[in-house]
Amino acid sequence: MRKILLAALAVAPLLSAASDGPKRLNAAADVFSEVMSAPDKGIPAELLENAHCIVIVPALKTAAFVFGGKYGKGYLSCRSKNNTGWSAPGTVRVEGGSFGFQIGGSETDVIMLVMNDEGEGKLLSSKFTLGAEGSVAAGPVGRTATAQTDAQLHAEILSWSRSQGLFAGIALEGATLRQDLDDNAQLYGGRKLENREIVTQHVRPPRSASRLLALLNKYSRHEHVETTSSR
Repeated sequence: MRKILLAALAVAPLLSAASDGPKRLNAAADVFSEVMSAPDKGIPAELLENAHCIVIVPALKTAAFVFGGKYGKGYLSCRSKNNTGWSAPGTVRVEGGSFGFQIGGSETDVIMLVMNDEGEGKLLSSKFTLGAEGSVAAGPVGRTATAQTDAQLHAEILSWSRSQGLFAGIALEGATLRQDLDDNAQLYGGRKLENREIVTQHVRPPRSASRLLALLNKYSRHEHVETTSSR
C-alpha cells in the first residue's frame, strides 16, 4: 500500500503539469514531424496510409519507483470514412503499462497506429487496456513495412516510442487509454465531447490543431479522393 501511495504522489504533479491543450497539441505535431522526417527511421509510409487512427502522446512521464506510475496526455485522430482527411483531435490519457526502454524519471514520446475497425472501436470507447482488450505489437521502423512480422501484420494496434533520441517499436502491454472529457472541454469551448462524437460527428477542429492535422495529411498519401457527386 505504501508503494502504491508513493507512486500516486509521484504521478500527481505530472497530472497538473499537462493541462495546456494548445501547447501539447503543438508538441504532438513536433513529435510526429520529427519522427516522419528522420531519414529511413520513421514510421513506414504504407502503415500510415492504411491506418484508421493515430494516437500521439508527447513526453509521457515515468515516476522513478519500482512500482512507479506512468502517465501521459495526448491526442487521437481518425481518418474520415469519406476520405477527406483526418478528424478533429480527441484527448487521451495513458496510464500504467510497460513502456520498453524507459529510464526511471524519463520522458518518452509515444505514437500508436490503429490498423482496423475493431481497434478503432476500442480506441473510441471511454477506456480500454492494450493487450487485454486490444492486440498490440511493436511497429517496424523504416520507410517500408517489408520487415513486418506475423504479430505486426495481425495486430490491431502498432506502437513506437522515442526516448533520448532512440526511436523504436515497442509493445505497450497493459497500458490503459481513456478519453479525457475535461481536456476535450478545454479544446471545444466548454463542451465535454466524447472522443467517439468528435470523430464520427465531424466536429470542427480547434485552430490549435491545424498544424498537427496538416502534418497528418502531408504524410498520408492515402488521401483524399474527391467523389463526383455531393450528398
